[in-house]
Amino acid sequence: MENKNNFAFGRKNYIIMFIGIAVLALGFIIMSIDKEQYGLGFFGLTLGPLVVFLGFIIEFFAIMVKDKKDV
Repeated sequence: MENKNNFAFGRKNYIIMFIGIAVLALGFIIMSIDKEQYGLGFFGLTLGPLVVFLGFIIEFFAIMVKDKKDV
């Protein structure tokens, strides 16, 4: 039986992608709340970029993971 789903990814992939987008947004928010001048404090230079990097890793994982229904 042919699957008539026209989406590129499965449900699991999209859920992980939305989580990754939320983590990316959180990282940019963390960078923006830094109180130091020009964002040169801990939040702007260390924590925020690490959270954004984690968001990109989650997005990469969301693209690469195979949904069990697709196999």
